Amino acid sequence: MSDLQVRRKEWLGLLARSSAADVANGWRALGLVQKHTVLRAPEIGGVMVRGRAGAVGAPFNLGEMTVTRASVKLPCGTVGHGYVQGRSKDHALHAAVIDALMQTDEADRIDAELLTALRDAKVAVMSKRAAKAAATKVDFFTMVRGED
Repeated sequence: MSDLQVRRKEWLGLLARSSAADVANGWRALGLVQKHTVLRAPEIGGVMVRGRAGAVGAPFNLGEMTVTRASVKLPCGTVGHGYVQGRSKDHALHAAVIDALMQTDEADRIDAELLTALRDAKVAVMSKRAAKAAATKVDFFTMVRGED
């Protein structure tokens, strides 16, 4: 896989996992009103989610998940795609335009001003979740059994 493919996978995943509100706020803050042609209007559908027992067992169908996808083309010819969980058409369209822009000369500015903020928000959410889980931890080796 090329370096661009690896980086693109990372930013598409980040856009997909970020909340629609965070992406929209970053969109407005950057003033990303980029002209584009909609190749695939945002549409809602479902995908089958597969899992593996213990991450090594035989794959099984876990269930379906709702996703929204969109594709756009910039005037320069760059194509972007957005796939997001849920039913947010704006989120999918924003992700598609950002994906397209990340493949242009705007990439450094968008990465510094938008994607970094999204990464920081994700780290904050994960840290809060980890702290909440750590507060419920029980250390069984330090418990006194009542024997002398």
